Amino acid sequence: MSIPKKPDPAKLIISLFMNQKDIFESVLPELEKKFGETDMVSSWFDFDYTDYYYAEMGFPLFRRMVVFKDLIEQSDLAEVKEYTNMLEKSRETNGKRSLNIDPGYLLLSRFILATGKDYAHRIYIGRGIYADLTLMYKKGSFRTLEWTYPDYASDDISNFLEKVRAKYAQDLKQERNS
Repeated sequence: MSIPKKPDPAKLIISLFMNQKDIFESVLPELEKKFGETDMVSSWFDFDYTDYYYAEMGFPLFRRMVVFKDLIEQSDLAEVKEYTNMLEKSRETNGKRSLNIDPGYLLLSRFILATGKDYAHRIYIGRGIYADLTLMYKKGSFRTLEWTYPDYASDDISNFLEKVRAKYAQDLKQERNS
């Protein structure tokens, strides 16, 4: 028989892509007000892996990832996604988004994204939100899965997540020792 135990807290990561870089500066304070101090902010990533969003958001698109200092409960992800959906909606113009926000979390073994879209590999976590197993950490690196989005499979994002994982390992150790 398995004995239930409390899962490890997770490192909150929010990926944002937008059609104008200055949107980031207006959204970041709102995210920090809601989720606390940032731990790391990525440089700008290329967004040339798909044209899926171009009709709605235009071209070019720009991506940054924000990592928060405070660890979260894994069960908080649906609530985080609800909040980020509200932020996206607040910046719509004529029903079109200028900003897409993908919240997720990182554990030592995996990287999870939140989505409102159901699919075979996604697990329902409440509030109309699903958890998408996006990357697995195995044999010293992040591994893609057949459904991993191409941008999350990129070396740039993988390298950034490696740094986040190293910081998370320190944070987790500190939390366990306190």
